[in-house]
Amino acid sequence: MIGVKNVFEGIESSDREIVEKLIEKGNVRIERIASFGDRSEDGFYYDQDEYEFVLLLKGRAQLLFEDKGTIDLKAGDWLIIEPHERHRVEYTSKDALWLCVFFR
Repeated sequence: MIGVKNVFEGIESSDREIVEKLIEKGNVRIERIASFGDRSEDGFYYDQDEYEFVLLLKGRAQLLFEDKGTIDLKAGDWLIIEPHERHRVEYTSKDALWLCVFFR
């Protein structure tokens, strides 16, 4: 029997962001991230070696790209972040839930 899981279940409220690796296989990693109003620390930017497919499943968020400005996201919005495209999380609603796929 196939083990079915639900991306919306099993999330406990927290005062800090929770990152859960759902699967990692070869050059692909899939994470579920519950943000609870969390944001990047002042002055911090992600600078990753891999592509990141970002899907906001629930809530609202705002990303700031060093060279492109801000992008507002609502539930259902998705984008691909290129390798070394420096970005940070400026805002997340208390119910923000992401599905992120990292790949090379």
